[in-house]
Amino acid sequence: MRHFVNYLGALVLLCISHVQAATFTATVDRTQINAGESIELILESNDSSQFLAPDLTPLKPLFELINSKQVNRFSTAQGFEEPVTQWILTLLPKQTGFLIIPPISLGERQSAPINLYIKESASVSTAPLEPVYIDTQLDQEWVYVQAQTLLTLRIYHAIPLFADSNLTPLLLDNARVEPLGKPRTFEQHINGVRHGVIEINYAIFPQQSGLIEIPEQIFSATLAGHDPHSLTPFSAQAGQRIEVRSARIPLQVKAIPKDYPEHAAWLPAQQVSLEQSWAPSLDTPISTGTAVTRLLKIHAQGLPDSQLPALTPPPASTYTVYVDQPSFGHQFTEQGLISHRDERQAFVFQSAGQHSLAAIKLPWWNTSTDQLEYAELPAQKLQVIAAALTANSTDLTPLASDPATLTPDNQPLWLWQALSALFFILTLVGFSLWWRARHQPAVIVPASNGPSSRNLHDDLKRACLSNDPQSTRQALDAWARQHPESLADIAMRDDSLSDALDALNSALYSENYSNWQGQALWQAIGQLSFTEPSAASGDDQLPPLYPP
Repeated sequence: MRHFVNYLGALVLLCISHVQAATFTATVDRTQINAGESIELILESNDSSQFLAPDLTPLKPLFELINSKQVNRFSTAQGFEEPVTQWILTLLPKQTGFLIIPPISLGERQSAPINLYIKESASVSTAPLEPVYIDTQLDQEWVYVQAQTLLTLRIYHAIPLFADSNLTPLLLDNARVEPLGKPRTFEQHINGVRHGVIEINYAIFPQQSGLIEIPEQIFSATLAGHDPHSLTPFSAQAGQRIEVRSARIPLQVKAIPKDYPEHAAWLPAQQVSLEQSWAPSLDTPISTGTAVTRLLKIHAQGLPDSQLPALTPPPASTYTVYVDQPSFGHQFTEQGLISHRDERQAFVFQSAGQHSLAAIKLPWWNTSTDQLEYAELPAQKLQVIAAALTANSTDLTPLASDPATLTPDNQPLWLWQALSALFFILTLVGFSLWWRARHQPAVIVPASNGPSSRNLHDDLKRACLSNDPQSTRQALDAWARQHPESLADIAMRDDSLSDALDALNSALYSENYSNWQGQALWQAIGQLSFTEPSAASGDDQLPPLYPP
């Protein structure tokens, strides 16, 4: 009967639909940028019942809208699939200093405001006069051993690039290198010329003192041409391969300071903190022989989780402690690596009375102020009571002949009869559906691995004839991926396509591309010929097994 009740409860839970509150959120790719740089604002809604667009009017006084696109997809963040709509906006701030992205409205919902800081950029008049160049920066000139230093590598290109670029990995023999998330892309105006920027950030942790050198990195890509009528003072042919190198950067690594505690774990960080919690709560009485668990957390900014030490309590005769395996975690932020270590300690006290756990004092070196500090937890007092005596089991066990033990008063007979009837009806319905399904023809749903070549062809035609360079560029890249040749190779063997691509790239990287016409590009693509695998001819077929 107990299994039947559990089964019925599971059926009821399956019949309950998930009702999720619709949300509308706003996020940005960066909260601190330099003047002249663009940011990416992502507006996201999971309300599939509305077909509205966000009201972008509050953004106009503060930002210039460079580009926008809408993406519809399915998300499984809540454990089940739900449709999600994203509006991805590329914005260029009109002023420097602290800015607030105001709340954006979508129907009756509003997003939360976002704080930004736009720094005054240094003079860019000395920027290298090259179509593509690399700028590398370290956040500090020297660092302690095993401490974090941030390397920012930016690739500037005043001419559009094909999507075949490559950057060699950053490898150091005597340092640990952690890439901080995925590369970012944005735009920046330098000397009146719009540049595309690819930004890669690394956290570097030197493992020995002395002078180390951050090696050069090599970036290679294929140029996609340029607009001769734009302000770009560079010329390049579509399909031209370029290669640029970053500068070598020396870094001085200092040893552990002499005034750091000798036998303590070396923790150079920007911030270290301790946190504890108890389960069950200390408000609940603790009995002798019963375990109470303390969860200790170490949080560190600018330090890998592998360097966080264990915090094992000292042995004592009044209790026994059992330490579980620790768990680790980290995340990447604009300030570098943030990590934590979680450790569970189960205490079992042998005697009643008031017990005290020693205070925890963890030394660490503040790399921001260059001085020794301590993360502390005060001593913890615990009140333990004696465990209650166990009563005689014969007094608590009712006789089997007692009728009250056979039918509890809180479970009347009619309830079980109703549950049994409900289960019988559900069984009949399920059997009927199964019997009906057996006589239905099988339906084979074809698998879909993405858009077909025909759909991509139609999307490209629609984008060209609508004279929209942004949509045309996206549709062109998707169409080109369906062919064995790259877009650059196709353009090199067809002059009309090469000229049409130059005109498209010129429109994309000019101040005003509203006059671009896509008819020429579509005609050039229509004249292309590709070698398709043909069916075997009659001459290539095998002879019959039994010739006449």
